[in-house]
Amino acid sequence: MRRGIRGGLWAMVAAALLGTFGEAAGQDAHAVTLAAVKYGGGGDWYQAQTPLPNFIRFVRENTLIDVAPEAKVVELTSDKLFTFPFLFLSGHGNVRLSRDEAARLRRYLIGGGFLYVDDDYGIDKYIRREMKKVFPELEFVELPFGHEIYHTHFEFSNGLPKIHEHDGKPPQGFGLIYGGRLLVYYTYETNISDGWESPEVHHDPPEKRRAALQMGANILAYALMH
Repeated sequence: MRRGIRGGLWAMVAAALLGTFGEAAGQDAHAVTLAAVKYGGGGDWYQAQTPLPNFIRFVRENTLIDVAPEAKVVELTSDKLFTFPFLFLSGHGNVRLSRDEAARLRRYLIGGGFLYVDDDYGIDKYIRREMKKVFPELEFVELPFGHEIYHTHFEFSNGLPKIHEHDGKPPQGFGLIYGGRLLVYYTYETNISDGWESPEVHHDPPEKRRAALQMGANILAYALMH
């Protein structure tokens, strides 16, 4: 697919989102606003905030996605939840959702929203437990390398790039699929969002940061086109 056609698709998707998600936080009504999820349980939910400005800058400079220049923070109990088409959740520790939060997240996702979760090391058992509250009928499934999310804009023929090493395991991308649609995408043993941080934070080489940013752009593009 050529860049111009892809750009037109994104423009149409952004316009289509206006009816449901178009009043995000008082910013440009035609731009998609990203939001970091503030969750309970004692985990460092705020880990999702710091890499988003760099990621947004990359998306604005390297794709035709109309993304707002500033991200927001949202709690699942907030009515503003339904103004954001794309949520990002990360951290190292415990995640705990109340019954109301789980029900609202389910409603948000089935209604057209998308959640991207990145394990920044230590969140795996908690996010799997809590997502069972949201979708008790679903299991995370590993997405094959041929899945569209790895080829939407930038090409990742071998699946997720490995950004940070922890336990010597290969990076994996898991999804929750409801009614044939990928609602939640979860990256494990890679730390994609760490690669979005400024260079001085983790001292990652440029090629690692570029791969992380490109993969993030793929995730966002896929979410907005589905």
